[in-house]
Amino acid sequence: MVLEQATTRPATRASRPGIVAVLFGVTLGAWVVVLLRMRGMDAGPGTDLGSLGWYLGVWVTMMAAMMLPSAAPMVLLYARVARGSTAHPGLSTALFLTGYLIAWTVYGAVAYGLYHIVRSPDPSFLAWDGAGPIVAGGAVALAGVYQLTPLQQVCLRHCRSPLHFVLHRWRRGALGPVRMGVEHGGYCVGCCWALMLVLFAVGVMSVTWMVVVAAIIFAEKVLPMGERVSQVLAVALVAAGIWIAVAPGSVPGLTEPGVSEQMNGMLPAPTVALA
Repeated sequence: MVLEQATTRPATRASRPGIVAVLFGVTLGAWVVVLLRMRGMDAGPGTDLGSLGWYLGVWVTMMAAMMLPSAAPMVLLYARVARGSTAHPGLSTALFLTGYLIAWTVYGAVAYGLYHIVRSPDPSFLAWDGAGPIVAGGAVALAGVYQLTPLQQVCLRHCRSPLHFVLHRWRRGALGPVRMGVEHGGYCVGCCWALMLVLFAVGVMSVTWMVVVAAIIFAEKVLPMGERVSQVLAVALVAAGIWIAVAPGSVPGLTEPGVSEQMNGMLPAPTVALA
C-alpha cells in the first residue's frame, strides 16, 4: 500500500520540519502581501471588487493566507506519502497545493460573477440606509444555518480526516496531484463557502474579518473539538446576523458603508451594501 511504503522511508520524518517551514513562510508572505495591497480598502459591505484580474490576484493571495494553516495536516500527510511513492515529492506536493488553490479560485470567480449580477441593476433596497443591513445580516445568519446541514458536516469530516482521503483517493500520473488538490479543495469549499459569504457580507477587503474567519476555519478543521466548534459557531453566526440587521452601528469591526465619509461631507449618498 502507498501509505505503508511511505512510512518506511526515514527521510519522511526529516522532511516534515522543512514542509512546515515552507507552509509557514508562504502563509506569512501571503498575509504580508494582503496587508500591503488592501491597506485602507475596507469600505464595509458592498466594497467594490475592482477588475477581474486584480480581484483574482488578491483573492488567491487571501486564500493562501487564510486556508493554508487549516490545510496543513492534509498537505503534510500528502507530502509524506508522496515521498514514498513519487520520484519528485516536492513537485508533487506543490502541484497538490496548486490544485487546492484552483478550487478556491473557481469559487472566487463565481462569487465575483454573482456580485456583478446582483449589483448591475443598482437596486436601491441594498443601500445601507435601506434594507442593506438586513440583507447583510441575513447572509451571515444563512452561514450559521448552513453549519448545521448534512452537506457541511460531511465536508467538515473529510477535512478533519485527511488519512481517509489519501488512502482511498490517491491518484498517480502527472496530473494526479492536481486532481487530488482540486478534489480536496472542493470538499474544503463545501465546508467553508458560507463562511466566505460572511466575508463578502461584512467586507471582503477587511483584514480584521479575514483574521476572524480564518481563525474560525482553523478551529473547526484542526482543533480536537472542531465539530463542536462548528455547532457553537452556527448559533453565534445566527445571533451575529440578527445583530447586524438590527443595530449594525454597534457591531465591533463592521465598517458601515459611507457613514464616516458622509460625516466628513465626502460622500453624498450611501454605497451599495451587499453583492
